[in-house]
Order: sequence, then C-alpha cells, then structure tokens
Amino acid sequence: MSLSEMAKLANSSGFAKSDAQWWPKWMETYARSIHQVDAPRIDISRESLISLLQRLRDSGKSAWVRLQVVRAVEFYQKSVLQSSVPDLSDVRLTLEQLAKKERAEKRHADANSGHAGADPVDDKMLIGRIDPREPALLQEIRTLMRIRHYAVRTERAYVGWIQRFVLSVGGWNKDLPDVGEMQVKEFLGNLAVEDKVAASTQNQAFNALLFLFREVLKRDLHFLDAERAKKPSRIPVVLTTSEVATIFRRLKGRDLLFARILYGGGLRHYEGLRLRVKDVDVESRQLIVRDGKGAKDRVTVLPESVIADLLAQKEMVRRLHDADLADGFGSVWLPYAFARKAPNAAFQFEWQFLFPASKMSVDPHDGAIHRHHMHESVFQSALHRAVEESGIHKRVTPHTFRHSFATHLLQSGADIRTVQELLGHADVSTTMIYTHVLQSGPLGVKSPLDRL
Repeated sequence: MSLSEMAKLANSSGFAKSDAQWWPKWMETYARSIHQVDAPRIDISRESLISLLQRLRDSGKSAWVRLQVVRAVEFYQKSVLQSSVPDLSDVRLTLEQLAKKERAEKRHADANSGHAGADPVDDKMLIGRIDPREPALLQEIRTLMRIRHYAVRTERAYVGWIQRFVLSVGGWNKDLPDVGEMQVKEFLGNLAVEDKVAASTQNQAFNALLFLFREVLKRDLHFLDAERAKKPSRIPVVLTTSEVATIFRRLKGRDLLFARILYGGGLRHYEGLRLRVKDVDVESRQLIVRDGKGAKDRVTVLPESVIADLLAQKEMVRRLHDADLADGFGSVWLPYAFARKAPNAAFQFEWQFLFPASKMSVDPHDGAIHRHHMHESVFQSALHRAVEESGIHKRVTPHTFRHSFATHLLQSGADIRTVQELLGHADVSTTMIYTHVLQSGPLGVKSPLDRL
C-alpha cells in the first residue's frame, strides 16, 4: 500500500483530524529513513524505528512528536501489514510517560512565570513540586505529608493552619522550638472566642498543630490531648421519600444518576465520586466502596432501578477513555501501592472513574496528567438548584441522601446491624442516631397540648 493510500485510510477511519494529517507524513519520514519510500510494503524494524526516534530527539523534537511517529507506525502495522510484529507497545508507553512529564513541566514553568521575586506561590501551582522559596520547616512538613500519602486537601488545610499559627507567634524567623504550651492554648482559644469557629474547625486546627509538634518538631505536648473542642450532638437533616422524589424530578442525566446512587446505596459524597468502573457488580447487585472513611472497604446495595442508566454511563466512560488513549493519554490516578505494582493498570478501562471529569488535570503530587473524577462542586451546584426549584426548606447537601437512606431503611423495618454494615459505621452507636425517626415524637411522648 502506498503512503497516499494510507492517508486516505487514516482520513476515513474516524481518527482526529491532526492524526489523519500527520500519521502519513511521519510514516513517510520513517520510510525515507530506511530508503523504502516507493516500496509497495514498508518493512517495520524496531531497531530502525528507535534509531529514527533518537535522531528526532537529538534534533529537539518533543516526546509528544516522537509518540506520534510510533503511533503512525503502529497504525501502518495494523491497517496494512495486519501484524503486531515487532511489538512496539513498550516504546509507545515510554514516550507517553515522557510526553506527560514534558507537559507537566511546561505547565509548571507557565504557572510560575511572572512570579519571580514574589511571595511563595500557591501550592496548587506547584504541580507536585515543593517550592524551594518556602521556609525550610514548611518544606519539611509538606514532604512528610506526601511520604505518608496525606490527601491534597488535608495538606492544604494543615499547612494553612500551621502558617496562621506561626504568624501569630512571630513568623518563620521565630525559633519554633521555643514556642510551647501557652502559645498553642492562646491560638486555639482565640479561634473559639474571637473567630467563633465551629468545633470541627477548631479540631482541624488542633490536628494540624499536633502534626507540627509531634511529627515534625518531635515534641510531645501532653496537654494537647485535653484541648479538643467538644462537638455538639446534632440530629441529621433527613428528607421524606416524597421530598427525595421531588428533588430527583429536578435533576437530569448524570446528576440524577449520581443522586440516585448516593441515596440508593447510602454513599458519602466522595465515595460516589471515587467509584470506578470495576466497583459496580451488576450481577450481584452490589456497589463496592473502596477506601471509605477510616480507610475501610465495604459492600453496599446497588439499586435495581439504576442498572440500565449505570450501564449507559459505563459505555460513555468507555468511549471517553478510548478517545483519551487515542490522544496519547488515558491514565487515571491509582492507589499508591498498586500504582507501583501495576503501573499499566492506570490505562485499563476497569480502573477509570465512573463519573469522570470533563477535562484532564495535572496530579498535584506527581505532575502526571490524568482524567480524574468530576469535581465535588459539580453535583453540589446541581443539587442546590434542584432544591431551590423544589421549594424544600431544609439544608440539603449530598450527605443528606446518606442520612435519608439510613432513616428510610429503619422506617421500613431493616435491622439496625444491617444498616450499620451498609453505612460502614465502626460502632452501632453511630447508627443509633437515626432511630429518632421510629417514634411519633421524641421518645414516643405525646404532647399535653394534644390532650386538651
């Protein structure tokens, strides 16, 4: 097959316009390098291809360009030679990783351009790197958190509180080992008295300072164990079944499916976001929740009524994943240990997120370009609009569906131990909060007003 015929085939195969345009040109470049431009069939040699790639690298061609050369040759193998010999997949995978690294480094350079001499940049702009302009102790804090695989949002929160505390005692020029019990108590007290923060916020600041002193400064301040703010005991907001149905009628497409899964399986918001294709067991009617609260896995119910829409969602994810692979991407974030054991799993369909983001993003820890799950704000915004349109005067959040799931199960006669297991509660006392709905009033007492 001539190169012009290959160009026609590429144009008719549904590939991206840029691929259809450049693959024949790169195939011609390869053919010229082995002196077979006019040959009816071009011989593919691993050694000659690598030699060409090395020359392109030495001439300054990016890894992305060299990846296109390999993909063009693989297309010729498949469409013309109908053979996968020699196997070039390892060469392609290597260039894919190099291309991602180059793009991440370019974004990092672009993000930091124009900030010379400025204050340390926001950690979201660092793309996996620790800013050397930050104080040495702060760099040590970030490094230790990343070694221990702290979540990105946890790192940002802790660093923010530690920065506020350090500024309150004199700044980074202060000798922190001299800072002690009095300053910590004063800082936490000001949060409660002057800033009037919630108990959960005060405890987050407490945990950040605990990390600073015990893990970084290696100082065990025993008094901190008695300093936690007492959280108020609150009854969760619960929707009635008719209210749930009313909200569902205001949601559409992916947002509706996501809401039905949260309510139908009792999932936390982030647990729904982190669902992967492989976590849906249609045959057993189960959803597998990985790495939930407390780093625990559990199994919960997969509602029969969502199966058809879930299968359609999986098919959409497959098409999106195939398109990403065709563009030289297609990887997804993997749990740390598994990422080391099976790095190629990141490109497999079953590991893709069930609710993927509309755009790819840069991993803030290692700089890799992935398609992550959709951002938490996407569903939050859709739910907020639906609740407003429904005229429901309750504070409804994604977590409200989980509260409603537990309450409605108990109302229907489900055993509390079963509900505990489905919710993933370590202690049944946590599940007991939902039993308040089983009486007609508090403790089943009838108001004396109703007896008049």
